[in-house]
Amino acid sequence: MLQFDVVIIGAGAAGLMCAAQSGYRGRKVAIVDMGKKVGRKILISGGGRCNFTNENASPENYLCANPHFVKSSLSRYSQHDFIELVDRHGLNYHHKTLGQLFCDNSAQDIVDILMTECEWAGVEVFLRNEVLNVERDEQGLYIVTTSEHTFSCTSLVVASGGLTMPKLGATPIGYKIAEQFGLNLLPTTAALVPFTLHDHDKARFEGLSGISVDSLVTSDDGTQFRENILFTHRGLSGPAILQISSFWRAGQAVSINLLPDTNVAELLHDWRQNQGQKSVKNLLGQLLPKRFVDALINDNSVPDKPANQLTHGEIDTIAATLTAWQIKPNGTEGYRTAEVTLGGVDSDELSSKTFEAKKAKGLYFIGEVTEVTGWLGGYNFQYAWSSGWACGQVC
Repeated sequence: MLQFDVVIIGAGAAGLMCAAQSGYRGRKVAIVDMGKKVGRKILISGGGRCNFTNENASPENYLCANPHFVKSSLSRYSQHDFIELVDRHGLNYHHKTLGQLFCDNSAQDIVDILMTECEWAGVEVFLRNEVLNVERDEQGLYIVTTSEHTFSCTSLVVASGGLTMPKLGATPIGYKIAEQFGLNLLPTTAALVPFTLHDHDKARFEGLSGISVDSLVTSDDGTQFRENILFTHRGLSGPAILQISSFWRAGQAVSINLLPDTNVAELLHDWRQNQGQKSVKNLLGQLLPKRFVDALINDNSVPDKPANQLTHGEIDTIAATLTAWQIKPNGTEGYRTAEVTLGGVDSDELSSKTFEAKKAKGLYFIGEVTEVTGWLGGYNFQYAWSSGWACGQVC
């Protein structure tokens, strides 16, 4: 039996941050992970450059059944605190338009910083250790049995992530532990994920793969995101689609404004008056990708005629098509390509200050295994740092 003060299940963003913080308090800390290396999801994130936080992170950027739950940890360990950490380690990084911060070189730099912190804090890491069983003995100690060892600890931290990217070893172990100790789970589904389309829509947009359009996308509940949409072989992707997928539910349509900065009806009337001999197809081709305009004409969404022949009714129809394009996804690509898992351990079961389970002293849940889901753009990593830091102060 290997005896530790703290055992952390999961060597991802939240687990590594928590381990270092707890170790710095003089606690004897072990991280166990079934993978061959630490931080596997960090390494592939942001196209290998890791979008490690967002300058604008605030509680409003998170989905959670209790909207107040994230306030404590985000205020106590903010994006500015994590930026200060990477600055101390000399990380080279750059800013993007919407507040995202990316490594200049590689996501490995973030993993190296976290591992350096863990080494300084005396944390021991046990890789290729699949958790087989967790129980609590009569003394109140947690006994964790893995494929290689048996550990005992007074504090057990579950930082095992969600169900996304099963090829990286995602498993439901965290949810199983929560259920074992009587904690409620909220239904899980893939989020920040591309949409798939019904066959008839796939046929309509065949050949458009790779085309992107700056759009304003609106969900059924009125949530909006303004970024690119991207046509793929399977359906729709791009930042605006990934964002809206967290708010979409099966059977709902999303509304897409393909020209959010343009009064389309006014423009069409102007074309009819002043550029009447030109075809609608060629005029629209100045504003939108030509292949996309061709697809709209081929399925009769837009008439192929000179602008001066447009009727008022046709102008209204074209304007509605381009500014409130209704598309009903068939589904999503699922956990295979999703960036995060929506749902998980109910936040009402946890202390928002320490992330300790209210029903089990010494048991903590942090990061993606909880039901907190951030927007696309570094917000989920920030929640991992914040929840890991907050837990590490007490576990």
